[in-house]
Amino acid sequence: MRLGDRPFAPADAREALRAGVAVVHQELNLFANLSIGENLFIADLPRRGLLRRIDWAKIRRQTAEVLQNLGVDLPPQMAVARLSPGERQLVEIAKGIRSRARVLVLDEPTTSLSRPEVERLFAVLRRLRDSGLSIIFISHQLEDVLALCDRVAVLRDGQVQEVSPSNDFSVPRLIELMVGRPLASQFPTRSASAGTDQIPLLEVIGLSQPGVLHEVSFKLYPGEILGVGGLMGSGRTELARTLFGLDRFSDGEIRVHGQRIGWPTPYTCLRQGLALLTESRRDDGLLMPATVADNVSLVALRDFAAFGAIRRRALFRAARGLTERLRLRCEDPQRQAVKTLSGGNQQKVVLAKWLLNRPRVLLLDEPTRGIDVGAKFELYRLVSELVAEGHAALWISSELEELLGVSDRILVMSKGAIATIVDRGAFDRERLLARAFAGAAST
Repeated sequence: MRLGDRPFAPADAREALRAGVAVVHQELNLFANLSIGENLFIADLPRRGLLRRIDWAKIRRQTAEVLQNLGVDLPPQMAVARLSPGERQLVEIAKGIRSRARVLVLDEPTTSLSRPEVERLFAVLRRLRDSGLSIIFISHQLEDVLALCDRVAVLRDGQVQEVSPSNDFSVPRLIELMVGRPLASQFPTRSASAGTDQIPLLEVIGLSQPGVLHEVSFKLYPGEILGVGGLMGSGRTELARTLFGLDRFSDGEIRVHGQRIGWPTPYTCLRQGLALLTESRRDDGLLMPATVADNVSLVALRDFAAFGAIRRRALFRAARGLTERLRLRCEDPQRQAVKTLSGGNQQKVVLAKWLLNRPRVLLLDEPTRGIDVGAKFELYRLVSELVAEGHAALWISSELEELLGVSDRILVMSKGAIATIVDRGAFDRERLLARAFAGAAST
C-alpha cells in the first residue's frame, strides 16, 4: 500500500490515524455516557498549566469548530446517549476530521439511519470531498453507492471484480458482479402460502403496553411470511421483543398453535417453538469471541445434555449439518471465532443457532441489515424453504422493497398500533407508505 508518495504499512489503528487514515466502523465506537467533546478528544485530552489539568475550554472550543465545519448544530457538552443514530454517525466522522485525516473510510454508515439522516450525511460527505478529503464509502446499499460515489470498486470473495466510474454501473450490473451470476430477481419465487383455514401458529389478540403497543391483533399461519413495516419508532422492534418475552405487556393475549402463553419469558417462548433473530447480531445475537460451533449450539444445549454432560460430538455433528445447509463460509466451525466472519456469515450463524432448536415461528427483526446482496438472497431462500416446510415467519424490515419481495401479507405499524394489513395481491407501495405516515388506524 502507498499513501500519497510513501509506502503505507501501519502496525495498528493508531499508526494509521497518525498517517492520516481514519475509519468509521459499522459498529460505532463512542462512549454514550460521555459528551461529544470528550469522545472527540478521548485519545489525547489537552492539558494546561503546571498541574497538567484537562483544558475543558479548549475541548469545547475545538469541538464546536469541528462540528460547525460539518454543519452540525450540537453543543459540545451534550452526552452522546442523547443523540440520534445519524447524529452519532456525524460525531464519529468529526473524530476523523479532528485528527486531520487525509483519507476517511466509512464502513456501512447508513445501515441504522433514516432517509432524512442519510441525505444529511451525504450532504456532509460531498462537502468534505469538495474540500479535498478522500473518502472510501463501503456499503451494501447499492442505490446509495451510485448516488454518492465518483468511482466504484466491486469486490467478491476478497478480489476486485471491476473498478469504473459510477456512471458505468447500474444496480443489476453491481449485483451480477457481486454474486458472480445474473439474478433474474432479488427475491426467490414464493409458492402459494397456506390458507387461513388452518390453526394459526401465532395469534396475537389485543396486545397493549402504555406508550409502546396499542391493541395489536393478528394471526400468522403455517407456510406464511408476514411482513411488518412502518417508520422508525412505529413499534416494530418492540412488538418482536414483547412476543418473545423480553418486554412486558399490560393487556392482551399471545397464543402459539392455539395454546395461550400467559406471561411469556424467553425460556417459555423458546420451549413453545419461537425464535427471535434480533436487530443487532453484535449486541445480543452472538458471542463474538466464541467459535462458530459454540454460538450455533447456544439455544439447543439442553437437547444435547445427558446426565449433566453435553454430548459434544452429537452437538457438533448437528451444528455442522446446519452450517452446511446454510452454506456458511468458515474454515473450521469448532475453531474459528465468529467475529472473524463477514456480516452475512455472522447472520447465518444467528439463524443456525435458532434452527438447531427446531422453531415453529421465526421472529426476524431486520434480518438482512448490513449484509451484501448475495447473502441477502441466501437468507431469503433459506427462510422461504423453512416456511414451505410448514414454519412461519414474522419479517420486520425498514426496507419496503424487501417486504414487498418476501411477504405473503404486510402489516404496517404506526405509533404502536396496526395501521393496515394487506394481502400480496393488493400490495401497493404508495398505499403502504401512506398508511405508515397516516398514523394509527383500525384495520
